[in-house]
Amino acid sequence: MKSDPAVDCLPDARQVLSPNCDERPEGCDVELVVIHGISLPPGCYGGPEIDQLFTNCLDPGAHPYFADMAHLKVSSHLLIRRDGELIQYVPFSKRAWHAGDSCFDGRTACNDFSVGIELEGLDEEAYTGAQYERLADVVSRLLAMFPRLSPGAVTGHADIAPGRKTDPGPGFDWKHFRQLLATHHG
Repeated sequence: MKSDPAVDCLPDARQVLSPNCDERPEGCDVELVVIHGISLPPGCYGGPEIDQLFTNCLDPGAHPYFADMAHLKVSSHLLIRRDGELIQYVPFSKRAWHAGDSCFDGRTACNDFSVGIELEGLDEEAYTGAQYERLADVVSRLLAMFPRLSPGAVTGHADIAPGRKTDPGPGFDWKHFRQLLATHHG
């Protein structure tokens, strides 16, 4: 996928560029959106730790939970905080490292053809109205930007990595999200 400044970054997103990305394989366009859930440390919101994780600056001694993850080289294209703030870490033309070992509709290596969107939260905790509104708006824009992406190709991390991942979890209301998306996307 060639870089196109018109579709590489969302102008309303705060940009925090992650080094944890690379080129998408030749011929791979965005055809999937993967919804994730994250909070660092678990259940704590609003701090700088997610930015630090995605930029390789997380201090392993700052919290016991960080000791096993500070060395990870991971990223996502976007993060939607509890209050709806939008942060972009990786341009859409690049492959973010969010899905890991994954399969969607018989196709493996989902990072190659997906956009990863993190929602600040826990699997069992309800996500906020501001997050659903922002997510529906962003996915609607992605659908307009990427012609090979369809509303049916929006899924959870648990769905593409079953048995390995659980997010965004039962706290994510898929029915509500799909209704909002239909309203935003028409």
